[in-house]
Amino acid sequence: MISLQSIRTQLKQVLHLDESPHRTALAFACGVFIAFSPTYGLHTISAIFLAWAFRLNFPALLLGNFINNPWTTIPILGATMWTGFFILGIPDTPTFSWDDLSAEAIFEVAMPYILPFTLGALTLSLLGALLAYPLGLLLISRYRKNQVSRSDPPSCSEKPA
Repeated sequence: MISLQSIRTQLKQVLHLDESPHRTALAFACGVFIAFSPTYGLHTISAIFLAWAFRLNFPALLLGNFINNPWTTIPILGATMWTGFFILGIPDTPTFSWDDLSAEAIFEVAMPYILPFTLGALTLSLLGALLAYPLGLLLISRYRKNQVSRSDPPSCSEKPA
């Protein structure tokens, strides 16, 4: 079981790395992009690859990636499909029947959903990353600024009374 203290420790490691807030926020935004991407089942592998290929902050990338988790998967999938149908101008979702469960019938049932799913997922990935970067940069910069101001010694110009 993961404790709240271990999560806090990991989050502090992400925020205190020796890299700029820009790179940490960029890694987080890349993780958010992966979280909404249509490559279900490959999100963690994608995060590992991006961290390795571009030498990004892996904990920050993984934190953004884990926005898509068992508790958020259904809302994300619903938003993905709704976005895809909206962009394509499809007013109603296609209907299907459970009478024939052959591979060919399942393929025919899934085909009307593939384009809206892919388009919706890529749209939400891009929007999520574009929102995550400035938000991450703001939060990381403020956090680091507060940590520096807390660790500054009192001014020597103050004279004791």
